[in-house]
Amino acid sequence: MEQTFDNEEDILFEHHRIEVDKGQSLLRIDKFLSDRLANASRNKIQLAIDADFVLVNGKPTKSNYKVRPSDLITISMPEPPRDTDVKAENIPLNIVYEDEHLLVVNKPAGMVVHPAYNNWAGTLVNALTYHFQNLPTMQGNDGRPGLVHRIDKDTSGLLVIAKTDVAMVHLAKQFYVHSIERTYYALVWGEPKQDKGTINMPLGRSLKDRRITVAYTPESGLTGGKEAITHYEVLKNIRYVSLLKCNLETGRTHQIRAHLKYLGHPLFNDEMYGGHEILKGNMFSKYKSFVENCFEIIPRQALHAKTLGFIHPVTKEKMEFDSELPADFTAALEKWEHYVNYN
Repeated sequence: MEQTFDNEEDILFEHHRIEVDKGQSLLRIDKFLSDRLANASRNKIQLAIDADFVLVNGKPTKSNYKVRPSDLITISMPEPPRDTDVKAENIPLNIVYEDEHLLVVNKPAGMVVHPAYNNWAGTLVNALTYHFQNLPTMQGNDGRPGLVHRIDKDTSGLLVIAKTDVAMVHLAKQFYVHSIERTYYALVWGEPKQDKGTINMPLGRSLKDRRITVAYTPESGLTGGKEAITHYEVLKNIRYVSLLKCNLETGRTHQIRAHLKYLGHPLFNDEMYGGHEILKGNMFSKYKSFVENCFEIIPRQALHAKTLGFIHPVTKEKMEFDSELPADFTAALEKWEHYVNYN
């Protein structure tokens, strides 16, 4: 059985948004775009149009469509071909555990996991390539040695890395059958009605912006999507925000971020999913200033991969790891609790 990434398994895309000039003369869209996009041949543009990756004013188009003044064109295209050789970089790693078969690292927020469009250097994989030789690569994931799963750039927390082919196969299988145990801590807007719950809602790429994952609900008219299940528990209600513990049963792209958005409680300061706005509370200047200060303290989505559990691929021992909340997350949480206690 061929293994694929269970976490964020969809390919990455490069995105473009072009508003056609008011003085633009009529011109075929494939010609128009090939003239404006670097590394995009006319044939590549035509294939993207045929696959509905190119939208004009929010709707699919055809290669012979002639652009008109003020048209809004959005493009989502597979990342361009590149050399899969990874440049080794001497970047420090926070290694929580290591043996001859695997290691567990605590990734800081702001670090991309693997090289991709706009992030060819400074990634976790660049660091791994420097510190470890001959890491295995999963089939179909060239250029990503050692990786069995991944977390978002601005999510902090634990990742397991395979050091041998045997470890790669056994760990990948555990992700494939969803037996890996993963707990995230999330600071969200609002107070959920239930202290515990399960979000069982298929997820898929947004048709309007393929960077974003959305719930494929019956009301949305979207069909398909991939099974996605998140269990959550409220740890603290802190007036206008709450601290949640989330357990992943599946591992879809942006699963927690999208599920909590669907639940009506987006992650605090998650710009992509709307959490960077003040969503709860009054708009008095003192409160507004306080929230904006919290945004500065944790300038990213408030999400941390806190625990990780799996069966060791060789010893068959149950491995469990825990990590402390990072300083920015802790500082924002403490500041919010102090505000609530004294206001």
